[in-house]
Amino acid sequence: MKITFKLYATLADHLPPEARRTNQIQLEVEDGATIDQVTAPFGLPPKLVHLVLVNGHYVAPQDRGQHRLCEGDVLAIWPPIAGG
Repeated sequence: MKITFKLYATLADHLPPEARRTNQIQLEVEDGATIDQVTAPFGLPPKLVHLVLVNGHYVAPQDRGQHRLCEGDVLAIWPPIAGG
């Protein structure tokens, strides 16, 4: 199945070079893949995987290993952002 995978801020560096300009890639993943299964090959540091949204809905850290994605889902991830 196909999903859209988006990484923001410093996490975009984990995308293939050609995808970094737009911060997103289209991925072909196994039916019913979990968030953790999709993100594992990208080597994202766990401390930097802060805000995870699927189709604009927050997925809590304890649910990411069980949350199954569906065809056409948009998985977006942000690192912690500090400002002031």
